[in-house]
Amino acid sequence: MSFAHPAVLLLLALPLLTGLWEWQRRGHPLVLPLDHSRPGRSRGWQRMLKAANLVAPLLLAAAILLLAGPQRLTSQTQARSLNNILFALDVSGSMKSRFGDGTRSDKAIEAIQEFTTYRKGDAFGLTIFGSDVLHWVPITKDLSALRLSAPFLRPEKMPPYLWGTQIGRALRACQKVLSAQPEGDRMVILISDGESADLGGGVAEELGHSLNGDRITVYYIHVAEGQPQNETFTIASLTGGQAFAAGDPAALKEVFQHIDRMQPAKPKPNTPEYEEFLWPVALAGLVLSGLQMVCSFGLRFTPW
Repeated sequence: MSFAHPAVLLLLALPLLTGLWEWQRRGHPLVLPLDHSRPGRSRGWQRMLKAANLVAPLLLAAAILLLAGPQRLTSQTQARSLNNILFALDVSGSMKSRFGDGTRSDKAIEAIQEFTTYRKGDAFGLTIFGSDVLHWVPITKDLSALRLSAPFLRPEKMPPYLWGTQIGRALRACQKVLSAQPEGDRMVILISDGESADLGGGVAEELGHSLNGDRITVYYIHVAEGQPQNETFTIASLTGGQAFAAGDPAALKEVFQHIDRMQPAKPKPNTPEYEEFLWPVALAGLVLSGLQMVCSFGLRFTPW
């Protein structure tokens, strides 16, 4: 145990001196003569009365200890390392195509929402893109905005300038958002069903190296029949991620589960910190208060 304000402990000299005085004083020497007899002496009662008088100085000592702020170091435990996960969702017109019993957009949003439920402690954000990019939900641990945004993300609700597909532009925008996060791992999960014309001519290699330099891992999910374009494999591999093809909703869920296994929660040691440790002193003070009240009923020197 240590104290937040150790200088206050100097005041313990007051109850110490008071206790010494209480123990050494004679009490009240005046007695009443009765039948010319000498008053009896009882060492036991005398010690009991002096001990009862020591309760008040002990109460004062407990109060001083509380004012000094008793504290102790917390035990060193393992904390969960933060993952900053930014979803990049394609909202182009082709995402309205049928995908199982819904559309590609509907199933992608459902998979995103399910993914957040078993990633406790991570921070999530959402960016939508087409021919342009819009950061819809900032990186946050409050998932209510992400889960409530589903009805507004349908491609049919989007303006015409978002109907194209520019994956390179979306990844650069996501890179700016994630690079601003001061701590934790950084990950982009990009979901699209088309091919992007802005990744050719060596752009994919350049973009992959740039993302890797900012410690950003990219996972690409192709929600359509066939294989993703080669450039997405390049970007994902350069950042330590992967590109997946999900031809149906069941495969889409499996991809998200696979990503979850590939990016497990990383424990990190907590730095021990001081926390208040008041209860032992408070409990002692409570016991002394009760004892003081009991003693006040009769354990005291007579006033004559």
